[in-house]
Amino acid sequence: MGVRLGVIADDFTGGTDIASFLVANGVKTIQVSGAQPLGVVDDDVQAIVVSLKSRSNPAHEAIEQSLQALELLKSAGARQVFFKYCSTFDSTPQGNIGPVTDALLSALGEQFTVICPALPVNGRTTYQGVLFVNGVPLNESGMRNHPVTPMTDSNLIRLMDGQAQGSTGLVPVEVVEQGAAAVSDALAALKAAGNRYAVLDALNDRHLTILGEAVTDFPLVTGGSGLGGAIARALPTDVKGQHSSFAPKTGPAVILSGSCSVMTNDQVADYKTKAPTLAVDVDRLITSPEGYDDEVLAWFKKQPGSGPAPLIFATAGPKEVQRLQQTYGSAESSQTIERFFGRIATALVAGGVQRVIVAGGETSGSVTTALGISGFEVGDPIAPGVPWVRSLDGRLDLALKSGNFGTIDFFSQAQ
Repeated sequence: MGVRLGVIADDFTGGTDIASFLVANGVKTIQVSGAQPLGVVDDDVQAIVVSLKSRSNPAHEAIEQSLQALELLKSAGARQVFFKYCSTFDSTPQGNIGPVTDALLSALGEQFTVICPALPVNGRTTYQGVLFVNGVPLNESGMRNHPVTPMTDSNLIRLMDGQAQGSTGLVPVEVVEQGAAAVSDALAALKAAGNRYAVLDALNDRHLTILGEAVTDFPLVTGGSGLGGAIARALPTDVKGQHSSFAPKTGPAVILSGSCSVMTNDQVADYKTKAPTLAVDVDRLITSPEGYDDEVLAWFKKQPGSGPAPLIFATAGPKEVQRLQQTYGSAESSQTIERFFGRIATALVAGGVQRVIVAGGETSGSVTTALGISGFEVGDPIAPGVPWVRSLDGRLDLALKSGNFGTIDFFSQAQ
């Protein structure tokens, strides 16, 4: 059957996000960590997701990682490449979405592609090129205070024009309503007019289905998991199969939360009323870290062996995040926290933890890398865009949650 779709995801939760939408639409998918050799790929695998940690790297590093992933997917025979980024278009004015897309287009010898982060099931919609989060423009949502990629503009055309090469056009919702053929005609016209990108409006899943049909043969597509699922739906039935499901392990579990999104703050506040929780002392971690890891591990060992999983969190509100950044610098504070969670996860798994629930894309990347996990089997979803995944060696189950995903009781729901 062969690999139909190769996905390059700019963070780990983004990789599990789109993988869950692909398997839900009948596309057998494997997910790997980084652009490492694949080894033998089963003949019935139709999609490969390469999860990178490139969202907030310097642009040249993100480009290098993405091009390595592209070569890996081409060697596996992928007939279409999907560059997956967050449904809130997480980036800075300098990138990395624009520069990476430019590099992928050049490497593939292409001149044109689409931009479509919309994910209506999670409240992300695009209208007249403006990205909305639960009905609020992106720059007025909680994303305006993101500690790494604060989004101060919601106009995708302006964002792409600012960080990428070439001009950006729009396929408005009025055209999408007319169907896939009308969208294809509009895309051809935008390309002929010299545009390099086309932002696609989408207000609901029906719009995404139309868009998926219109771009199913594009060599390169970019967007969120909603468009990825739509492309999977557009594939002929005879190239689809059934993914293998598994029940999550029932052994010891831990929750690690590094995201500072509005939703994760609400989820942490909810979980504090239900389970043992420990707030990371970031000041201590940065200024006098000696012995701190041991103290945290000792706290975990004191918790009951049954009942809700203990939560260790660095999640904080905008004022505290701003204080830490002003005191220690944005890069220093965030990288210190990520490395801490990687060390703690490694120690806890060595001590017998079998389930790790992680909130935050950067945190998930650090944890997965520290644990040395090379790839995952993708299981059933806990919430839209958040499946259980199992390490390919079968020893560990993980739920890797993008900061803004899940309902307020996600941590309880996952267990």
